[in-house]
Parts: sequence; structure tokens; C-alpha cells
Amino acid sequence: MSHLPEPAPVVRLPDGTYAYADHLPAPIQPAPGPVPQVVHQHIHQAPPDRTVQRIALGSGIGAGTVAAGVYFGPLLVGVLTAIAANLALLAFLAVAMTWGVVSVVKSIGGTDGANAAKNVGKAAKVLRRR
Repeated sequence: MSHLPEPAPVVRLPDGTYAYADHLPAPIQPAPGPVPQVVHQHIHQAPPDRTVQRIALGSGIGAGTVAAGVYFGPLLVGVLTAIAANLALLAFLAVAMTWGVVSVVKSIGGTDGANAAKNVGKAAKVLRRR
């Protein structure tokens, strides 16, 4: 007599593959007893802080002005950020191009180029002292 367990029956699944019947998930059985009551829970986000709007409305300006400030405030911040980024890029390009021109003048110009670069450096120092 063998001490091995009896093999489980093999079942063909709808997708065409085979699986052992003892590895299939158990069918869902209804819970005994009364059906649990469904609880509807509403989760709300905290209301935004409207202190500035309340102060503004209390001081006599209209709701339209407050709405315009709420709407155009973030737009103004975005525009100023974009302008600052553009100016930073232009400043970087100006520095890079100036460095390139000075390097080319120094290397190609010989003594005249070296003298011109020194004069530019002296003029920059004078402007910084002011």
C-alpha cells in the first residue's frame, strides 16, 4: 500500500489551460445571518482659508475685486516666474557669448587682441567700483 495522497482531479479552465481542482479558489458562500448595513461615509476636505477675502469684503471692496484677486493672483505669479526664467536664460547666453568672443579675440588677435581683452577687463573693473 502507498502512503501517497490520492491525486486531485484535473480540470480544464475556460482559457484552455489545465489546473488541479484542489488549487482552485473556493466558491463564495453567502454569509450566514442578517445582511450587514451599508454605511455611507462622506469625507470632506478642509475648507480653504478665506481670511483675506473676509477682511477685503469687510473693508468695503466688492466680491468682484476679491474674485479677481483670487483668479489673477496665481496667474501673476506664473507670469513673473516665466519672465524671471527668460531673463536668467538671456543672462546666461550673454555671458557665454561674451566669453566666446573674448576667447576668440585673445587667440586670433595676437598682441592687439590681448590688449583689447585687457582694456575690456579694466573697463569692467572700473564699472564694478562705481
